[in-house]
Amino acid sequence: MKETSARPADRIERLVNAYADDLYRICLFRLQSAPDAEDAVQDTFLKLIEKRPVFRSEEHEKAWLIRVALNVCADRLRERTRHPQAELSETLAALPEDPALRDLAEALLALPEAYRTVLTLHYAEGYTTKEIARAIGKSASAVKMRLQKGRDLLKDALTKGE
Repeated sequence: MKETSARPADRIERLVNAYADDLYRICLFRLQSAPDAEDAVQDTFLKLIEKRPVFRSEEHEKAWLIRVALNVCADRLRERTRHPQAELSETLAALPEDPALRDLAEALLALPEAYRTVLTLHYAEGYTTKEIARAIGKSASAVKMRLQKGRDLLKDALTKGE
């Protein structure tokens, strides 16, 4: 099933459209984490782009993608056992004793990753918006927007606790 007439980008788009949802469900079931499953699917398609295999049939194509996805999941599970991440309860136990700082830290930990990252880099680490933008691959204006939205979310979380 060689696709000589199709551009590589068209081929990848077709495969993503055809198999991404199936691969996501497989990875989600295996990893038990939506973000890890999304990353595993992306890694699977990156391997497809790198290896550029030639498939004999649609069944071969699907089987290859599923096998690669399962291998990516296995690698991630091995990584978890080698480098376990701290559980949230462990992180909370390491927070400051001062109730105000503890509330702030808990509210920060509850924010979505995108906002938590830019707030931490800016306020705790002292990076400028331009430095953060370079580090996370976003524009400076996107970082400013995330900082503003993150501050708003943090303020809302802290005022609800009063």
